Amino acid sequence: MSQSYEFYCARADQAAAAANKAELANVRDRELRAEKTWRGLAEHARAVAEERAKLVRDKQAEADAV
Repeated sequence: MSQSYEFYCARADQAAAAANKAELANVRDRELRAEKTWRGLAEHARAVAEERAKLVRDKQAEADAV
């Protein structure tokens, strides 16, 4: 099941909040790494959704031209 940009951003925000509350350096580092990963996944999901929408528009334009 694919996840949405919003889901990934929400998880990144949760990780950032946990990093801010962390008292131990290793916990803070772990949460910051998790945030970075979630933000990367969010960006990837956004790019895939945009590409998918572009393909749909292109196919529709091609069908309309026929």
